[in-house]
Amino acid sequence: MKKFALAAVAAAAALGAGVAQAYTVGTFTNGVVVPNVIHNGDADTTAVGLINQSTVPVSVFWTFFDQNSNHVTDGCFPMTDKDYQPFVWSQQAGTGLAGQRGYLVFVVGSAPGCTPAAALGGSIATAAIAANAFQVNTTTQDVAFIPVIDGPLTIAAPDVTKMNAASLTAVGGAATVVAGVGPTFSMRYYVDGAAGGNDSRIVVWSTGDQRGTHTVNMYDDAQNRKSVNFKLSFAELDWFDPETIAGRPATYTDGFIEWNAGVVPGDAPVPAAALGTVGGSAFTYTVISAPAFGAVQTVLGAYQ
Repeated sequence: MKKFALAAVAAAAALGAGVAQAYTVGTFTNGVVVPNVIHNGDADTTAVGLINQSTVPVSVFWTFFDQNSNHVTDGCFPMTDKDYQPFVWSQQAGTGLAGQRGYLVFVVGSAPGCTPAAALGGSIATAAIAANAFQVNTTTQDVAFIPVIDGPLTIAAPDVTKMNAASLTAVGGAATVVAGVGPTFSMRYYVDGAAGGNDSRIVVWSTGDQRGTHTVNMYDDAQNRKSVNFKLSFAELDWFDPETIAGRPATYTDGFIEWNAGVVPGDAPVPAAALGTVGGSAFTYTVISAPAFGAVQTVLGAYQ
């Protein structure tokens, strides 16, 4: 237990050294993104808490997207100023969504009341909501932290009751993707090659199509490097197991994966006309489960 805790702290310090961090969390904006959402009934569900500091009553419109950013379902709730609103996904999802992974977007409408006329996103000048989120599992007694990405949200279509894959174009609290440039993420892993042992799942979320096989450098905790591939199977939200990466040396049990989000899958050259263009937003983090540690831990993917 102590070894893992010290390793995690040391790795976090190493990844942060000399890196220009620009994630934004814990602020008040016109909306937020909860990048990884799932429920398997009330015993295993994502739970979100929102606070309104807009100085006025607001309508908060929410949309649940699947991993390919297809609209699945949505809703709205009113919040008065200084209001706190709990949002338990298993109780809000409706039927047929147990076990379906996706993400949630919360955005302030143009007026209070949750009427159709209030559904124009981001129009209140003082719009200021913030949120936190957890994955609550009462069976394993785990409460895993889920990073919430702050806005401001850039939304192409103003009607936030009809959001689709093209609606959300950028999120202020995430990393900005520039074609052929970056950002380059350092994504943590901690594994042991044994079923039910030390396990990691890496979350990759973006506003663009990230599908494909990506060639990356994988490092262990002794600075050894191996070039490997990992596959992102979904357009905007992936949840993959680094332990299953083909070619990973068996001794690579603790370290990080270096991934340039600005390079297209397969490392094909970026067209000259597209080089340097902004391609939306990206965000990564790792969920680590270690029996010796006794709890699920969340580690942000640092980037530069």
